[in-house]
Amino acid sequence: MEKKYDVYALGNALVDTEIEVSDAFLERMEVGKGLMTLVDQARQAELLQALAGEAEPHKLTSGGSACNTVVAARQFGGSGYYACKVASDDTGDIFVRELLAAGVDTNMNGNRPLGISGRCLVMITPDAERTMNTFLGISEQVSEDEVDEEIVAASRYVYLEGYLVSSPSARAAAIRLRQLAEKNGVGTALTFSDPAMVRFFRDGLTEMLGDGVDLLFCNEDEAKGFTDTDTPEAALEALKPLCRTLVMTRGAEGSLLWDGQQAHHIPCDPVKPIDTNGAGDMFAGAYLYAITHGHDAVTAARLANAAAGRLIVEFGPRLPNGAHAEIRQRVLGE
Repeated sequence: MEKKYDVYALGNALVDTEIEVSDAFLERMEVGKGLMTLVDQARQAELLQALAGEAEPHKLTSGGSACNTVVAARQFGGSGYYACKVASDDTGDIFVRELLAAGVDTNMNGNRPLGISGRCLVMITPDAERTMNTFLGISEQVSEDEVDEEIVAASRYVYLEGYLVSSPSARAAAIRLRQLAEKNGVGTALTFSDPAMVRFFRDGLTEMLGDGVDLLFCNEDEAKGFTDTDTPEAALEALKPLCRTLVMTRGAEGSLLWDGQQAHHIPCDPVKPIDTNGAGDMFAGAYLYAITHGHDAVTAARLANAAAGRLIVEFGPRLPNGAHAEIRQRVLGE
């Protein structure tokens, strides 16, 4: 079948609000630093009220992990489809408008259900660490109904977001998506998404992995937590049975790649980070772009390192206009 999309992603559709905060604020409000924590709408409102007068939001951005990834792949020159669930409200309007403006197709481009769309409060501390408190809203109801086999079959890769594991219907949708991809000979990729997902939903993530995916994304903390190991190398060995290839991000240490035959340490250029929100999503998007456009795994990891490194020197989960082309030219020569 002719492939219309490089990446078909499924995830929680959220509109992000980014705000700079102090470590003291996180401690005072009893917020777990560096993690994604699920909260109800009242708790999110409480945090925003506590921040009133202390800090102003940087921007509202259509987000969610898999959304950021498919947008990144598109902006590097690929094609993408995002399956999700947002409501017929102002937040949903923002989300769909931004997604379509980025050139990504979606199942939400039409009639949307009544309800409240999901929002994520992204709190950035002076050390550039991102801490997220997420009200999933209607995105928690993502189900197999949002998965379209015909579009899956017309894609090169499907991308599963680990955050889906926290909702029974979303987890079932992710498993169904992987199964449909396998049935149609489509590549499968999954990201662990966050250390909290590994800590609290390990069995669910194992179920999402099934007999193994073609490509696994994780960071070092997630890898060590999932495998109960102490080093990235030991974690990689323990993860090999779950995937054909693997990329583990390691912050300033670059990334550790298993290409199916051997391990590679891929260094990155040193930068002074300002905001790490979306870095892993950008990494995955750049990597998926490269491997769906004829590049090998090592080259893909080099592009992904460069993209994530460029992202974290300013605020927000998106690169500025022109940055994708500059990075692609510098790393890929195209």
